[in-house]
Amino acid sequence: MRDAPPDVPAPGSVLVGLVLDRTSRTPLHRQLAEQLRHAIECGRLTPGTVLSSEPTMAQETGLSRITVRHAIRSLTEQGFLVRRRGIGTHVAHGRPPHTVDLATVHEDLREAGRAPAAEILSCETAPASPEAAAALGLPAGSEITVLERLQYTDDGVCIGRLRNHLPHDVLPPEALDHSGGRLAAVGLYGLMQAAGILVCTSRHTIGARVATAEECALLGVSEGSVLLTLTRTMVDQTDRPVEYADHSYPPARRGFEFRIGGGKPPMATG
Repeated sequence: MRDAPPDVPAPGSVLVGLVLDRTSRTPLHRQLAEQLRHAIECGRLTPGTVLSSEPTMAQETGLSRITVRHAIRSLTEQGFLVRRRGIGTHVAHGRPPHTVDLATVHEDLREAGRAPAAEILSCETAPASPEAAAALGLPAGSEITVLERLQYTDDGVCIGRLRNHLPHDVLPPEALDHSGGRLAAVGLYGLMQAAGILVCTSRHTIGARVATAEECALLGVSEGSVLLTLTRTMVDQTDRPVEYADHSYPPARRGFEFRIGGGKPPMATG
């Protein structure tokens, strides 16, 4: 059953053309955010347009205030909307935010001499760990694609263990075609881009922890060594998480560089 838009929306109402599918597996807050974003990108909601208040929008859409708030917060974080005290929420001025260019991530790493080679340890369908399931918004144990690799420098030094977790319908193991060399040629993110995955935002967390026994053996570090960790969640244009990465690196062999400015969102080259 679909919620039909009102027959006579108010002038400038965000409900023009809005259709929510309550039977869809896509959460309602994502449906609302995606349709508002589309209205902004196609010009139906012009820069400076003030949106209805959250209570009013909830009443207009038949959604809860929490659902509406989630959608508005997502678009605000992406830069499509701006919240101003005393004014309300309005469409941001200027160009829409840039998307993350997935193909250039792989090229940036190669140009920096940090990812010239990778050994694939496994590429398979597996149950999602609690951490991966939470990051991808899936039930624990859901079948996902898990790619695990070791990363090397030009001179053969292992600098990190890479684990990428993707929803099975985004890229199944066979789509990675690692035996045919496409994964090595264009990288994981190049394959995602070729599959039509448009990543708009990414969230990175850097930490440190003691290496596990398995990591000591794989990375050639001694027991009790501390590793740098990078976890990352990438979100597409529909506000859906499409990749969760869990990487670990010996700090003496790998650092992190973040770029801010130059028309691109902050990105960790790792």
